[in-house]
Amino acid sequence: MLPDYIAKAVPNPASNRRPWYANTAPSYAGIFLWIGFYRPLANGTLTRGSVAVCLAGLALAGFLCYALYYRVPAMLGMKTGLPLYVVGSSTFGARGGTIMPGLLMGLLQIGWFAVNTFIAADFILKGAGSQAGPGTLPFIVTGALWGLAMGWIGVKGIQYVARLSTFLSFIPLLMLLVVFFQTAGGVSAYQPAPAEANSYAAFTTVIAIVIGFFATAGAAGADFGMNSRNACDVTNGGWIGIALAAFVAGGLVLLAVAGAHGLHPGSGLGFDFAEIIQTVGGPVAAAMFFLFAIASVPPACFCAFIAGNSFSTMIPGVSRAGSTMGGVAIAVVLAVTGVAANLISFFSIVGASFGPICGAMAADYLLSGRRWAGPREGVNLAGYGAWAVGFLVGILPFLPIPAAVRPYTEPAPLFSFVAGFLMYFVLAKAGLEPKPVAATAAA
Repeated sequence: MLPDYIAKAVPNPASNRRPWYANTAPSYAGIFLWIGFYRPLANGTLTRGSVAVCLAGLALAGFLCYALYYRVPAMLGMKTGLPLYVVGSSTFGARGGTIMPGLLMGLLQIGWFAVNTFIAADFILKGAGSQAGPGTLPFIVTGALWGLAMGWIGVKGIQYVARLSTFLSFIPLLMLLVVFFQTAGGVSAYQPAPAEANSYAAFTTVIAIVIGFFATAGAAGADFGMNSRNACDVTNGGWIGIALAAFVAGGLVLLAVAGAHGLHPGSGLGFDFAEIIQTVGGPVAAAMFFLFAIASVPPACFCAFIAGNSFSTMIPGVSRAGSTMGGVAIAVVLAVTGVAANLISFFSIVGASFGPICGAMAADYLLSGRRWAGPREGVNLAGYGAWAVGFLVGILPFLPIPAAVRPYTEPAPLFSFVAGFLMYFVLAKAGLEPKPVAATAAA
């Protein structure tokens, strides 16, 4: 007997699919245009490396996101018409797929919702001229109102948000261009402090940040792929919406931060993009903070929607509204207390969690002849073993390891993918991969 989430799955028909420029590319571009991606991008990167080194790392990271994390899930979705939690039942088993990637995706979406709520509350208060931070009454009230409102929209009105998401994505792009042109004159003058210069660390940190941010969205490529007509849609949507969009959005931010420091040397200016926005000054900066918050509406609602979909699908006895709002309440607490403020650490955990999932899925896809093998019996120990090893590799930067080795643990999200890929291949060849039950599913 197959679980309901597989047995009741219906492939998306060809008549419902659209070209890459109508769904995949704008949706992924909108992800990279969200302030949560590029706000911390210059910290730990430009502080240690030149603009050219950081841009090179950004270009490579965009390519890796497309080639390693997105392409296989997207091809599986396109070929089967089925979403991630169904195609993942090959890599992790019909029963094992309930937890991974099923419930794990929902849990990480709650984390993303917390990050979104923290940033939105912070930017709304900054736009209003307030410096209130996490734990203060204004921050708690603002974060709670934002989180509950976005969560409810994610439950009841996601279709209206979807219609606005493409339009709202142009708002941050326009503001990125404004900040860039305000600071472009100082780009050529910027150099990292000699005492902190470390090109290797800058290069690998850029890759780790980008991949860590993108890992869950890469696995969700199956959900985008099921709306693609053919392999060309998968390819074009990935190149434009992922590789190019990551380079454009991240590159504008890196140049703007470098330019601001080149124009204001020795001013004590930080590397958080929010501080760079403030250098614009006056009502323009205040308006930008509000607009960046408004542009955060679609990501917040989509996080709530995906989390609720994950929980209600994998735990049918729990209502979508109840599970979504319960997760939202937890996310709001994480946001208003400041736990969600450490974006780099959160990106690292996400990369460590979903890097090996994508790696194991890629190995399974290649071993199965570049097709979906169908759900496998019970729990696929090859998939879970690959995830465990890959996750351990992904969290190495957080473990007590020798200082001489620590610099070479990055980019940990990339290494976690490689570890998951190799371990799945080894364990599958060792006979730990259960038989598929594709015939049963087809019947």
